[in-house]
Amino acid sequence: MASEMTVEQKRQFFNDGYIVIKGAVSDDLVDAARARIKAAKKGESLAPAEELTNLVNKSNVTPILTEAMGVFDPPSLCHVGVIKRSEPRDHYTPLGYRDRDLPYYGHGMHAEGLFTVAPPQEPSEGTPEKIYQRLIASGPRGDIGRSADVIGSNTDPLFQDPDMSLAVGSFTAFVIVALNDQTREGVGQTAIVPGGHRILEGYYRWQFEQNGCIGPEGPGWPRFDYETPNGAGHIYLPQAVQEKLIELDDEPPETTPDGRPWPRPTQIMMEPGDAAITIFQMPHTGTRNEFGTESRKNMIFRIRNKRRQPDKVVTGVSDHPDRGMMGEWLEYEEGNDPWLRSKHALTHMWEEWDGMRDIVEEEQPKLAPIDFTLAG
Repeated sequence: MASEMTVEQKRQFFNDGYIVIKGAVSDDLVDAARARIKAAKKGESLAPAEELTNLVNKSNVTPILTEAMGVFDPPSLCHVGVIKRSEPRDHYTPLGYRDRDLPYYGHGMHAEGLFTVAPPQEPSEGTPEKIYQRLIASGPRGDIGRSADVIGSNTDPLFQDPDMSLAVGSFTAFVIVALNDQTREGVGQTAIVPGGHRILEGYYRWQFEQNGCIGPEGPGWPRFDYETPNGAGHIYLPQAVQEKLIELDDEPPETTPDGRPWPRPTQIMMEPGDAAITIFQMPHTGTRNEFGTESRKNMIFRIRNKRRQPDKVVTGVSDHPDRGMMGEWLEYEEGNDPWLRSKHALTHMWEEWDGMRDIVEEEQPKLAPIDFTLAG
């Protein structure tokens, strides 16, 4: 098995924003990981299990990613992405729609690193201001008002920085290792929109150019949608981004019962031992395991190029490593502005990919600029 991507694979990665490396993880490592999951005791956290972190640390994923991206911390924790088989259900999802009404096996397309709380399961009442306050008060720290100390039920801060100008956590790359067969649609695959990374990066850049704020509550991006069926949907992608993602597809988009169109995702097809690598800016979603014969088993790792913050250790699970896992404030040396560094990384996505420089220089001039001048 090769220890680095080919030129053609890098070109595909640049254009699509993701790549599947076939057989990147050996059968022995896959078998050990599956056995460890099967042997787990009820309530046991498998996040630190070596059998799972070895899927990156002892496999060809490490040399491949090191060559393409650069040095990174070996993951010490794994996000265990197991999705049991299920039929469409009636519960409200964070988007504010019932699961059964969302297209594409339960559409949940989102940008990574965003504050999330449990969605109300009854239609919300009150003014948008009242609903907003109830939602941000429903996280682990309760009603402490609107501040960067608020964290969601997913542990993501409402804002990353004290000035509340950055509402997106960030890293460099996702690595997703499949432990079961996912070669037909509807078995719980991770899904993405090829090319969508350029659109989201373009939007982050447009936001930054407006007033220096990036993410929800920045230019053109309300945090919540009060017109959804439950009256309290998270806006995980701004409308301008949604529209441009829809334009990438030649087929008409599917809609929810209210007639709203949603971008059509591509399900990432993998066999056991395959590894998908995506750039951070890729819009993505989990999907419902409607037709699987077993639980979908994707082991997910969040990786950051060590150059961003050399003295901070990234464990592999946090999507907001500029803060502690539960939103704790970290110490930085004088002159090190982590928020500015992360804003730069969000708006210059290939700068943390050391081994992609030649491809970026070759391919970037071929691309038309993405215009968001009317997004606000």
